Amino acid sequence: MAVEIQPLLKPSRLRRRGGLWGECLAEFLGTFVLISFGCGVVAMAVAALPGSGRTEGPTTFFLGAGDWLLITWGWAMAVILGIYVAGGVSGAHINPAVTLAFAVRRKFPWVKVVPYWVSQVLGALAGAALVYAVYHDAINTFDDAMKGPKTGGHTLASFSIFSTFPAPYFNGGIWGPLIDQVVGTAFLVMLVVAIIDLRNTAVKANLGPLVIGFVVAAIGMSFGANAGYAINPARDFGPRLFTWMEGWGELAFPGSLAGAFSGYWWIPIVGPLVGGVIGVLVYDLFIGDVLHVRAQQGELPEPGRTRPTTSDDE
Repeated sequence: MAVEIQPLLKPSRLRRRGGLWGECLAEFLGTFVLISFGCGVVAMAVAALPGSGRTEGPTTFFLGAGDWLLITWGWAMAVILGIYVAGGVSGAHINPAVTLAFAVRRKFPWVKVVPYWVSQVLGALAGAALVYAVYHDAINTFDDAMKGPKTGGHTLASFSIFSTFPAPYFNGGIWGPLIDQVVGTAFLVMLVVAIIDLRNTAVKANLGPLVIGFVVAAIGMSFGANAGYAINPARDFGPRLFTWMEGWGELAFPGSLAGAFSGYWWIPIVGPLVGGVIGVLVYDLFIGDVLHVRAQQGELPEPGRTRPTTSDDE
């Protein structure tokens, strides 16, 4: 805005916010927005729409594959909004995997990694708490109406509003979901660094968050069913902490459901952290290094050519 906006706090209290403290606050709020809208759209799909009479029954959701689009586009918009909120202060990592990858290959200070991670997890936990505060009546009504195994009165379906778990066809195995998280997050980080790389065809006019949202939607559509495409340790761990405190018990920690999966909680943490580093390394190996060499050449060839055009090439 062109109009000068006076700060809410006294200048003496603002000075400490100019550095890491301010960045952590931005990461907290950006991740809070991410989870509020992301988990919010799942709460709509799973509990609120059925409970409000807008589906065929009080426990009816996901009648067809097209219903998955509500989730994927909802999370995409959640990412867009979170980045726009925090981007000008912290860079809006809002994802520990992005923070780690940037520390490994984008000179992000290692001393800031853990504070960013803590802020992101706390923001995710707060976002999950907000979603539950808004939708707890719908969630409790849904769980009461659902049949099947329950933990503390809650179902796996209501747990899915907040955190992730593997598909039944993995038969409780860890390698399939783990590889899924590595691959999904590798694509996420690889595409994020491509989008913001000014040496490449970077997005201009502050449209980067929008395109990154498209990336998240694409990952959800292409790689979402295996394990819920957490692709973000804070996105899964923060809400998982909340559900554990609110009575989902073993579904949250250690992430177990008898006869389905066990000890799952660490996979949406380790998989994305590994995948994020792989993603940035792959981009730099195949694209970043080429852009670096071309920048040193002075006169860059037209994309798609290996040397400048001459009259003989016409």
